[in-house]
Amino acid sequence: MNALPPLTTNLEDAKAHLHTYGMALIANQVSSEALAKAREATYDAVEEDAQVGRKADRFGLDYGDKNLRVWNLLNRAPIFQDLVQSREVMVLLQYLLGWPALLGNISANIAQPGSDGGVWHQDQLFIPRPWPDEPQGMNFAWLLDDFTLDNGATEVIPKSHRESDAFDQAALDDHAVPVVAPAGTMMVFESRIFHRTGRNRSTAPRAALFGWYTKPIYRTQENWFLSLDPKIVDEASETLLVLLGYKSQGLGLVYGRSPR
Repeated sequence: MNALPPLTTNLEDAKAHLHTYGMALIANQVSSEALAKAREATYDAVEEDAQVGRKADRFGLDYGDKNLRVWNLLNRAPIFQDLVQSREVMVLLQYLLGWPALLGNISANIAQPGSDGGVWHQDQLFIPRPWPDEPQGMNFAWLLDDFTLDNGATEVIPKSHRESDAFDQAALDDHAVPVVAPAGTMMVFESRIFHRTGRNRSTAPRAALFGWYTKPIYRTQENWFLSLDPKIVDEASETLLVLLGYKSQGLGLVYGRSPR
């Protein structure tokens, strides 16, 4: 069985792990204060969506109805804006995809007790094969709860980015490795890695945030120009403006931002 890369706090090690495993696990990436804010805001968003009758569009990735997905988190709380442009994110993003890049989406996935897990998939299936030699996107996942063997930890197939075409789709389960890691860990994986939500056999939910980034030639999943609160754009850093597609890198143009 393939093994997970070891937890690290060293970004150079994380770069090497991305190359070898197609993923990296970076410990202590969210402070206890930030973790509490992000966790509270995420679970509050679930309640908010339930109250207004907003249902998650699961894109066919989940079995059953006990995996909750929450979208457009940038509008929910400032902590999410901080996470998507953190120093560690920017270092690894520029290493793997280059710059500029786009933030396609930031969402939450909450596996509730009794959830049936998810469908094996790769995140760059929107690209026709044969695929380029380099990944076209990557995910940054922030674990808001401890991920355990029983509570629906994300399952991955380490190193599958190198040989995804050779995998027997019927045998993916045989290669599955659950990402068992503590809350506050940042899981980074490139877009060719096979992964899915695990089954939650515990009595408590587990939550994670997923920030999806791509090379700038691809459209974002979230239409920020329609969905984003204008106040966020007005107060955004130059980095965030580029990530959201509001600023054209190299031309100095900003679209949709109020005059200063």
